[in-house]
Amino acid sequence: MQALVLAGGEGTRLRPLTYTTPKPVMPLAGRPFLSFMLDRLRRHGVEEVILSCGFLSAGVRDVLGDVYGGMRLRYVIEEEPLGTAGPVRLAYDEGLLAERLLVLNGDVLTDMDLSAELAQHKRTGAVATLALVAVDDTASYGVVPTDREGRVQEFLEKTVGHAPTHRVNAGAYVLERDAVERVAPGRAVSFEHEVFPALVGEGLYGWPADCYWIDIGTRERYLEATWDLLAGRVESDLPERDETGSLVYQPGLVSGARIGPQSVLGAHCSVGVGATVERSVLHEGVLVGPDCSLREAVVGERSRLGERTQLEPGAVVGAGATLGASTTVGEGAQVAPDAELPEGARVAQGEVVGVTG
Repeated sequence: MQALVLAGGEGTRLRPLTYTTPKPVMPLAGRPFLSFMLDRLRRHGVEEVILSCGFLSAGVRDVLGDVYGGMRLRYVIEEEPLGTAGPVRLAYDEGLLAERLLVLNGDVLTDMDLSAELAQHKRTGAVATLALVAVDDTASYGVVPTDREGRVQEFLEKTVGHAPTHRVNAGAYVLERDAVERVAPGRAVSFEHEVFPALVGEGLYGWPADCYWIDIGTRERYLEATWDLLAGRVESDLPERDETGSLVYQPGLVSGARIGPQSVLGAHCSVGVGATVERSVLHEGVLVGPDCSLREAVVGERSRLGERTQLEPGAVVGAGATLGASTTVGEGAQVAPDAELPEGARVAQGEVVGVTG
């Protein structure tokens, strides 16, 4: 079995973290995000994965390499954005695709039973099968009503107001070659707006997926996914958490600090005496001074936080930033990578500092 993962987005809603780290390999609970998806694909019998990359694509390959857990990894590079379907056509035109293909959105964390989706696809003789998950608020997703046999009746992208179903497109597809050949070559193409609507009544099926599912494309959902992993709400092979539900990767220095609940500290982090790190994420090599307070915040690798610094909920500090003593970063504020803030600096709620150009 072969899979293609759409991993070409810039991750603009995860900035400033994605200025320096490609979204597909952004650390999630201390591991490259795509490693969770690759583990799932391997468990469901996939032998080869094609990664469609664009922004910072070399960084993805540097982290994941050409073999992962016995699976071959191949790369297709989008020189310019090709939408959700264009990368699949590009891989087809490069002669990389088999007769049947799994296609997955690269910014979703899920424990979906892909084998069950594939089994229904084979049983119905579908040209394409879409995994559908139920959500409370459908406004941000493509709504996909089906009949009793699973045939898709409509494909309603981002429906506002009353929706005919709470089942939405989960970004996991099984495609036959015929579906791929319907994607126009040489330009950006959308599965949601072009390909799937044209397949309604022509072999397009939906498969109801009852599973954990979250799109980590925003800073808020990145933290939510982290907490869910730590709490065991989604299947993973993460190391055992400590008594606070936190993960502290070694080597690290945290003696005299209060870590947790539900925090993640990457390797080579140091947290000073009297500091508190609560429901927060520190990437590798972060230095937190004494008596700091971090709550529901994210700090990029190699950053330095001076003593008595405070990060309020939703604050994000980019990689390599230096914050002077007694700095306060307000709720939802962002500090750009490599920025240097003086002692006593105040970053207001929602403010973005340190970005140039």
